[in-house]
Amino acid sequence: MITSGAFRGKRYAVLGLARSGAATVDALLASGASVMAWDTRETARAAFMPNDRLTIADPLLVDLDGLDGVVVSPGVPLNKHPIADKARAAGVPIIGDIELFAQARVSLPPHRVVGITGTNGKSTTTALIHHILVTARVPATLGGNIGLPILAQDPLPSGGVYVLELSSYQIDLTQSLDCDVAVLLNITPDHLDRYDGLAGYAASKARLFTMQSAHGLAVVDRTADAEFDVLDDANDPFVRFIDTVELSGQAEWPALQGPHNAQNAAAAIAIARLLGIAEEAIAAGLRSYPGLPHRMERVAEKGGVLFINDSKATNATSTAPALAAFPPIGDGAPRIRWILGGRAKTNDLDACAPFFGNVRAAYTLGEAGPMFAKLLRGDMAVCECNTLANAVAKAAAAAQPGDVVMLSPACASFDQFSDFEARGAAFRAAVGEV
Repeated sequence: MITSGAFRGKRYAVLGLARSGAATVDALLASGASVMAWDTRETARAAFMPNDRLTIADPLLVDLDGLDGVVVSPGVPLNKHPIADKARAAGVPIIGDIELFAQARVSLPPHRVVGITGTNGKSTTTALIHHILVTARVPATLGGNIGLPILAQDPLPSGGVYVLELSSYQIDLTQSLDCDVAVLLNITPDHLDRYDGLAGYAASKARLFTMQSAHGLAVVDRTADAEFDVLDDANDPFVRFIDTVELSGQAEWPALQGPHNAQNAAAAIAIARLLGIAEEAIAAGLRSYPGLPHRMERVAEKGGVLFINDSKATNATSTAPALAAFPPIGDGAPRIRWILGGRAKTNDLDACAPFFGNVRAAYTLGEAGPMFAKLLRGDMAVCECNTLANAVAKAAAAAQPGDVVMLSPACASFDQFSDFEARGAAFRAAVGEV
């Protein structure tokens, strides 16, 4: 695990004892800090035995004066949860495990940090640049919103690179993460229940760059920068804009098809070049990248029908490039049988509309099913299926060789599944039954 003398003798409260919270408690205790830990779940609390430096207590019910920080899960809504006001009243900073990592960096061997944010494509780009680094034999690990909690990982040797996927929630809980390379892939409406409109959401993303020192480099989507003024103009000499215009070789990268993956690849190439990775290693990494589960994952091909699991596409903007990735071929007929629905984040599918011509039929499910069915009728055949298993069965039964049965739901999963991973696993299982 990552520990630091910077925490020795300090006092923290940790609210939420899931994976990152549990790793935070362990790292702080191993660093010589005192911790007050709490989770509303008794089973989570039971995993920790109180001692002279660990107490189990709800920070909402005790005095917070004198604490060096309240460490909360990114899932805690700071605009609604009472811990936010209580900590501010006590003058105690509200932080996350990424901020603790930032403070621990002084204790680590010389290294670099790449921080990647954006509405869509974060996980793929993070995993891709990590893969390129490993291909180039550079010590690297990934963390943040992907993989193991960063504090649970062993420190990298000298010359290593920490590649962090960072949600806006994680950035909100971070004050001093000075990324050697900070990356913004895009900004589209998302999580607006946590922010003061789209501008507030964009401002959260932009903080990744304001935390950088003068030597920091940036890789940024030009459109997002122009619309939201993400960068200080003084940093322009240190900026690389994501540009897919001159991108070649995508046909040789089997796990990186579609226009969204063109952007992800362009960003990863820019990052790798800033890190000094040789062009040969970059090319080899792009060719051998295996892809991530639930992100345009090729689950199976049966009878000439391809089954794609894109469960991670939780909004229309992230589904649109998945639809764009499979245009009509041969006789010019559309070939996508699109499974969509769940808990809607917006009441439209406007981002997907330019690619409706690629869709042979839609199979709707979940809370948003009736709304999406109404939106799509007139543009394509629609089958209201309610459940994912039913949608897969009906799509597979109607599919012809050359068709693509694709789960790309444009919705959150929480109406019928615990998360997008559970939804993707259910899709795999349903495909196994056809």
